[in-house]
Amino acid sequence: MTSADERELRTASRRLALQFALIIVGLFVALGVVVFSVVAAGQAEAARKVLADASMVDSPHDAPRNLLVTAVGPDGSRESSPDLPEGLPDEQALAQVEQNGGSVSGEVEADGRRYLVETDVRNGRVVQIAYGLGEQQEELARLLVALVASGVIATVAAALVGLFLARRSIRPLADALSLQRRFVADAGHELRTPLTLLSTRAQLLRRHVVSTDADEEVRTGLDEIVDDSRALTEIVQDLLTAADPRQTAEAVEVDLAELAGAVARAAEGRAEERDVTIDVSPEPGSLVTGAPVSLRRMIVALIDNALDHARSHISVTVGPHRDSVLLTVQDDGPGFSEGVEDRAFDRFASARDAQTAEPHGRHYGLGLALVAEVVSRHHGTVDASNRPEGGAVVTVRLPKRQ
Repeated sequence: MTSADERELRTASRRLALQFALIIVGLFVALGVVVFSVVAAGQAEAARKVLADASMVDSPHDAPRNLLVTAVGPDGSRESSPDLPEGLPDEQALAQVEQNGGSVSGEVEADGRRYLVETDVRNGRVVQIAYGLGEQQEELARLLVALVASGVIATVAAALVGLFLARRSIRPLADALSLQRRFVADAGHELRTPLTLLSTRAQLLRRHVVSTDADEEVRTGLDEIVDDSRALTEIVQDLLTAADPRQTAEAVEVDLAELAGAVARAAEGRAEERDVTIDVSPEPGSLVTGAPVSLRRMIVALIDNALDHARSHISVTVGPHRDSVLLTVQDDGPGFSEGVEDRAFDRFASARDAQTAEPHGRHYGLGLALVAEVVSRHHGTVDASNRPEGGAVVTVRLPKRQ
């Protein structure tokens, strides 16, 4: 495994560990909210029960030590528990009950502490009982600190455990990817060498033929061999780039209409062998941003797919449409099988029924999958459908160069 692969492994492990830690944090937050809410509700219920149990208290002398009582007689005389904090009694509640009767409950803050206060009429006197919530608030504060501390500890532990498990889980996959990249690189190197030799020999042969009185058809054929060998070399490099996501091809301005015309001209020989005509309808302004080799490979795959199934005619149209460029390839073949939208662009999927009358070799179901891959890398979309009059239509939509 190379140093770059090791860096990728470490980065992926950290991401998984971070995600695992975030999940633990989310679970702890949810659990903490539930626990805190349950404890707070229980304390509030306990405070209300204490006040309910003190329903017979109507004098400060009869009150337990944890209750503060204020009693107002009919003549306005008042008795209060000693050392009432500032803010008690709740004069507004006393006046309301004294005037309207009934009972008033609520919380009052006095000297920075919260009190649960209930005011009602008992034995002809207005009695107000206050229960301090300070201890409950302190318990809730201690619970909150404990939850936060345990959450931090659990998060750190989860991150460390997640990092360890992630590295152990990802390493086999990283080793497999590294082996795949080495295989692709080795295969690319082995392919580039004979392709370079083929291109060199073809160029030498072309120079020799140009200097002689050779037939024009031979010269044209040699020119096409040189162009095809160069295109094959570029395709190999593009495949290497696609196989390793760490590599990126340089994006340049590409005239998709011109590129489609060049690919169609290169396919004319194969089309003539099958008595198929290829018509190209280019429109100006069909400029996109991308890798020319990848886009050429995409168009080659589309035309090859159409040639494999067309009976007599293939139509290629390229033109701008709003903020996109549309490339449409149509043929008059049997069309796509039913349910094509679900699997037309899957690898090794046979999206169309083969023409048994004139088989053209085995189909591996990779052409449209490669098209979808190239389109995705160029931030476009592709879809397949059938023509009403018969035949298939593949439409590629790529962002227009701004």
